Amino acid sequence: MRKSLSLLFAISLSVMLLLAGCGTGNKAAENENTGAPDSAATNGGTFKVGLEAGYAPFNWTQMDNSNGAVPIDGAAEFAGGYDVEIAKKLAEGLGKKLVIVKTEWDGLVPALTSGKIDAIIAGMSPTAKRKETIDFSDNYYKSDLVMVVKKGGKYESATSIQDFNGAKVTAQLNTFHYSVIDQIDGVKKQPAMDNFPAMRVALESGIIDGYVSERPEAVSASSANEKFAFVEFTEGFDTSDDDTAIAVGLAKGSELTPKINEILAGISEEERTSIMDAAIKNQPAAQ
Repeated sequence: MRKSLSLLFAISLSVMLLLAGCGTGNKAAENENTGAPDSAATNGGTFKVGLEAGYAPFNWTQMDNSNGAVPIDGAAEFAGGYDVEIAKKLAEGLGKKLVIVKTEWDGLVPALTSGKIDAIIAGMSPTAKRKETIDFSDNYYKSDLVMVVKKGGKYESATSIQDFNGAKVTAQLNTFHYSVIDQIDGVKKQPAMDNFPAMRVALESGIIDGYVSERPEAVSASSANEKFAFVEFTEGFDTSDDDTAIAVGLAKGSELTPKINEILAGISEEERTSIMDAAIKNQPAAQ
């Protein structure tokens, strides 16, 4: 009798374990078949953002984390500025950790297409030429073109771009800023420069008479150096809306695009202006 009971108990236990195992397997299969999202797929991970960290007030480099600056990946430095604040909001909305990857301007698009970064948030305009290679989010800023010049110089009182006839003018390499210089009759177009710090040095030393920029950078330049001023034109450059807009660069067909657009839509114009005003105020004096 004891043997029979022991055998019956063993058989019952085996059946229970088998059923439990089948139940777990069925539940896992059900989740897989219904596409139930894994929390790790929608949250966590990193959001790698590429920027120059040298285009104040959009982005800059500093030595500490003051004013909300974020560590630069692989460096002892930090990045701050308008772009960084927007990147922080996007990372938060995506449920990911923000990683700033400091990248030269010419290397941003290749870094994105190769997968080194997830997005470009670097004061980049969504021009038609760039759209051939990458996608863009909705705009997160819009600005007018101005000319940064020497304060007290012959060009400070200019009101039209044609007042720069005969002037030595440049802009950043591989930007539409450089192409619009051709709209100035008789201009002495100088070789494009890699970055804005280099253009500021060239302007102060007299190598150039002015450089084309967006208004926020011009405000930064004149705030950082009392020798600089900037010209806002009544008869300015002919540009498209995309030329003067700023958007997030994303890989073609990126699944991040709709979510990023949703997050950007939640940032009001008033808040964007406030973020830019703070960036201009907090930028390092040298930038």
